[in-house]
Amino acid sequence: MTTLYYSHPDFLLHDTGAEHPESAERLKSIADALAASEFSALVRMSPPMGREQQIRLIHSQRHIDTVLKAVPEQGHHYLDADTVVSPGSRKAAFRAVGAVCDAVDHIMTGRAEHAFCAVRPPGHHAEPDRAMGFCLFNNVAIAAEYARTHYRLERIAIVDFDVHHGNGTQAAFYRQPRVLYASSHEMPHYPGTGYPSETGAGNIVNVPLSAGDDGADFRRKYQSLILPELDRFKPEFMLISAGFDAHRDDPLADVNLVEADYRWVTEELLAIARRHGQGRILSVLEGGYHLKALAASAAIHVKALLDA
Repeated sequence: MTTLYYSHPDFLLHDTGAEHPESAERLKSIADALAASEFSALVRMSPPMGREQQIRLIHSQRHIDTVLKAVPEQGHHYLDADTVVSPGSRKAAFRAVGAVCDAVDHIMTGRAEHAFCAVRPPGHHAEPDRAMGFCLFNNVAIAAEYARTHYRLERIAIVDFDVHHGNGTQAAFYRQPRVLYASSHEMPHYPGTGYPSETGAGNIVNVPLSAGDDGADFRRKYQSLILPELDRFKPEFMLISAGFDAHRDDPLADVNLVEADYRWVTEELLAIARRHGQGRILSVLEGGYHLKALAASAAIHVKALLDA
């Protein structure tokens, strides 16, 4: 099966400043890991620039204008305490949108089965009218809505295993029954959303993890709560918000996953995608802030896609 890997130098232009955890070094560490010979079969893609029309699938024009007007000619501008833009942020953010939409096109037209988009800035905290949590535009939500509207899909699933709840993705699809959003995340933790009672139109599945939970806890909760819901939903297309900050070494959380847990969940999602959606999976990078753990976790995730 063909697995695509999207990356681009423009993603490194988004400068978050010294000491910010969401840095360009994250993508460099992943690129180094995926340069190994075992990844020689990856098809390496240079993504096109995204378009405002694609961003408007999820975000209001007011939000787009606010973000773009905030991009400075030099230095940094803070949209909130965590979310910063620099002169290169527009290129990076638009290129990220172009990457995920191009990946949808390749998968839906049968030119590939899987894709991993190593993009930044990340996206799953960006709400339709608000940037937050390092995120400007919600890449995975845009990709899901692009797939739904352009390819007339009836059932799209987004699985988010980032350690932080994807409040932006949930907000985008809270009343959209054709999109199932399933998230595992540490609670209580940023951004303070993601309670099991938040169910939308019956299409939201929130599965909190506790500080100290390990791979056994993670796997048990997926087996009992998320995987059965995915099988019941029968997604025609699956997207992954692939955050690797639930790793035991990550500095921004307190869940204790290891690389093998990421391979396990990837293989489980692949099995569901094969049963219901011709194996189609698009994975989009979210968090992960310990460079060594991020690189190793992303590599084992991509290897599972490549080996499928």
